[in-house]
Amino acid sequence: MCKVEEVEWGMGSRSRVEKLKNAMACRSRMRVWMKRGMTSVLVWTSCVLFLTCYMQLMAMDQTWAPMLLKGLPSCFSHSDLSLSLQLLPPPPMLVRPPKRVYKNNGYLMISCNGGLNQMRAAICDMVSIARFLNVTLIVPELDKTSFWADPSEFQDIFDLDHFITSLRDEVRILKELPPRLKTRVGLGMFYSLPPVSWSNISYYLHQILPLLQKYKVVHLNKTDARLANNGLPLEIQKLRCRVNFNALRFTSQIEELGRRVVRILREKGPFLVLHLRYEMDMLAFSGCTHGCTDEEAKELTRMRYAYPWWKEKIIDSNAKRREGLCPLTPEETALILSALGIDRNVQIYIAAGQIYGGERRMASLAAAFPNLVRKETLLEPSDLEFFQNHTSQMAALDYLVALESDIFVPTYDGNMAKVVEGHRRFLGFKKTIQLDRRLLVNLVDEYRNGSLSWDEFSYTVKEAHAYRMGIPNRRVVIPDKPKEEDYFYANPHECLQLLDEPL
Repeated sequence: MCKVEEVEWGMGSRSRVEKLKNAMACRSRMRVWMKRGMTSVLVWTSCVLFLTCYMQLMAMDQTWAPMLLKGLPSCFSHSDLSLSLQLLPPPPMLVRPPKRVYKNNGYLMISCNGGLNQMRAAICDMVSIARFLNVTLIVPELDKTSFWADPSEFQDIFDLDHFITSLRDEVRILKELPPRLKTRVGLGMFYSLPPVSWSNISYYLHQILPLLQKYKVVHLNKTDARLANNGLPLEIQKLRCRVNFNALRFTSQIEELGRRVVRILREKGPFLVLHLRYEMDMLAFSGCTHGCTDEEAKELTRMRYAYPWWKEKIIDSNAKRREGLCPLTPEETALILSALGIDRNVQIYIAAGQIYGGERRMASLAAAFPNLVRKETLLEPSDLEFFQNHTSQMAALDYLVALESDIFVPTYDGNMAKVVEGHRRFLGFKKTIQLDRRLLVNLVDEYRNGSLSWDEFSYTVKEAHAYRMGIPNRRVVIPDKPKEEDYFYANPHECLQLLDEPL
C-alpha cells in the first residue's frame, strides 16, 4: 500500500505541491482498487445467484433450463463448480398444505399387526377413518410381537415428519398424546377394542365415534382388513390412495439404498422382480408342504402349533395346493417363467427372505435362470448392517425395487403382492403377472406326468395369462364375501385413470 505522509504547510510551495500530488495519486489508486474489489464481489455474487437459479430449475426438471447457459462465459473452473455445488443448499421443500380446522371428537390410538405391507394398508385405512370421524390420530404403533419380532418404530421405516405434514389439510396427527391424556391412559382410563373386520364407514360412525366422545381416547388394537373394499364414499377411497402413494414415504436411508440397488440392476439392463414367497413362516402358516421332506413337513407343523394366533392347525396340503391356495414352489416357478417365455438371461431379483430348503430348493430355478440376484449379493454387507434383524426395513427395500422393475411376478397373493400390484397400477399400469395358481399347479402336474408336451404346456400358460398383466379393469365385487372379492389395495380403480374415462 502507498504510505501517505502528513502534509507540512510550513514547507516551501514546491514541496507542498509534490506531497499533495503524491497523496492524491495514492487516493486515486485506492479508489481504483476499491472499485475493482466491488466489481469482483458483484461478479462472484451474480455467478452464485445464477448457478443457484440453474440448480433450482434442474431440480424442477425444466427442459428449457440448459438453454439458459448457451453462449454465456463460465464464472467457475470445474473445481470451483464442484465446490459450489457442494455448498449450495438443497432445493426448497414443497409448500405445506394449510391445516384443516375442525372440532376434535377425540384421540385415536392404533396398534398395527402383521408384516410391513399389511401394516401399510392398515395405516391408510386408519388415517381415512380418523378423517371421517374428525378425530386426532396418534402416530401408529407398529407390530413388534408377531413372527418377525421386528423392533422398528414408525420413524425407522417411514418419513414421520412428511407423513404428518403432508396430511395436515385432512387430519391432525400427533407423535404422542398430550400430557394430560397420556396420564389418563397410564391409569387405564381409555377404551381398547379390535374393530370388526371389513366394516363399512357407518360402523365407525355409529359404534366407534360414540366411544371416542365418551372416553376421549380409543385404542384400536387390531388393524388388518378393518375397512371394507367397496361401498365407501369416494373421498374415503381417494384418501386411502393419497396416504398410500404420497404420505407413506420411506426414510431417506431406505430410499437411497433402494435407488442404489435399482441403479446397479439398470446398469446391466432390464430386470424382473420375483416375489418368491417360499419362506418358513408362510409354509408353516399355510400348511403347504409340497416338495418338502418328511422332516421339513414335521418342522413346519410344529411351528404352526407353536403360534396360537395361527388358528388353523390341521391342514391337508395336497387339497390346499389343488385349490391354488399354496405359494408356488421354486421348481414350479422355474417351469412357469420358462413357459411364459421369460428370457433365461434376464436378471431376476428375488424379493424375499430366506427360502425354505435353501440351495436345494433353488437349484431348478437357478439352472433355468442363471442371473438370480438378491439385495445381499448386490450390496456390501456393511450396506445392510443397519437393517439386520429388521425384517420390515428389509421388506421396504424389496418394495422399492419391485416398484421399479420391468416385470413383477408374485408367486403368492399375500399382502406385498397385492399392495405392490396396486402401486404399480398407479404408476402407469406397469406389468405385473398375476399367476393363476389353481390352473398352474394342475398344468404343471400334467406336464410332469407326460399328459402335456412342452409346447402345449407353454401355449396354455401364455393364453391363460394374456389378460392377467395388471391391465386397467375394475375390482370384482362379491357382496358379503369380502375375502373372496378383489382387494382394494391391489386395484384402487377409484384413484386410477382407466382407458375409457378421465380422472
